[in-house]
Amino acid sequence: MRKQLIPYVTGGYPTKEGCVELLNACAAGGADQIELGIPFSDPLADGPVIQATSHKALTGGVTTDDLLAIAGNFKAAPLLFMTYINPVMQYGEKRFFDAAAKAGIKGVILPDVPPEEADAVSAASDASKVPVVFLISPTCSDERIG
Repeated sequence: MRKQLIPYVTGGYPTKEGCVELLNACAAGGADQIELGIPFSDPLADGPVIQATSHKALTGGVTTDDLLAIAGNFKAAPLLFMTYINPVMQYGEKRFFDAAAKAGIKGVILPDVPPEEADAVSAASDASKVPVVFLISPTCSDERIG
């Protein structure tokens, strides 16, 4: 397996139009895939940069529907959504994953959802054929990974 360049862009930052410009710059710079972050009001697991860009995007009025539209129109590189479970649950798991599939999203990274607690998300993911990407730590056992 070869290494890939997968940059992260906060959706709607610095503006909706500026976000598209950043996505295009990432693709032009050789990104194999791009993580498009769906801003969340309480990004406690993120550092100060993502917290600040998420806050700016949200105060600028960006919504999940806006990012689905951006994703649906962006074809220069594959996109993955990265977000917290709260926006997905608020949108509705099935509705979210169906809309992500329609927009061409290649996967959804949910860093705050352990697989053991992801039944509704996994069912919606399976039905839409948009995989959930779970994060694991270097100390995770083979049994849990499997």
